[in-house]
Amino acid sequence: QVQLVESGGGLVQPGGSLRLSCAASGSGFSIKTMAWYHQAPGKQRDLVATITSGGRTNYADSVKGRFTISMDSAKNSVYLQMNSLKPEDTAVYYCYATAGVGSFTYQYWGQGTQVTVSS
Repeated sequence: QVQLVESGGGLVQPGGSLRLSCAASGSGFSIKTMAWYHQAPGKQRDLVATITSGGRTNYADSVKGRFTISMDSAKNSVYLQMNSLKPEDTAVYYCYATAGVGSFTYQYWGQGTQVTVSS
């Protein structure tokens, strides 16, 4: 079993920055892909950014140029540096990972961390 634990959310003013962190723990797993999703009240959960174990990244158009995803494979951790934050970035941010366990690949979600952008 793999557990994802997020940290780093909070309240920030428009134009400000936050850095989210997510650490995967467990045993006998190999991370394949990690990602961040966000979900605003009353809306669906949407992809923000992904990163593969090889370092390939992908971003939603709404965050390109403002957010940066990175991974520390040695720590099984993923980070999301969020700059130039806007009120519309307000949402619960969820960490997501796919990991190989034995011969199988599983999907895992974190519990979410609230990001609020407001003056």
